[in-house]
Amino acid sequence: MARDIIQLVCTQCKRKNYSTTKNKRRTPDKLEFKKYCRFCGNHTLHKEGK
Repeated sequence: MARDIIQLVCTQCKRKNYSTTKNKRRTPDKLEFKKYCRFCGNHTLHKEGK
């Protein structure tokens, strides 16, 4: 199976807020999204975590 479940981690507070799936064959690099962090209280950059 090529799709894996990944966690998105806030770059400011380092907390895991979101989970999503990713196709490892098509996107081998780490994903980055600008999403709302409920702990920080604003939109921050979220990167793919471990």
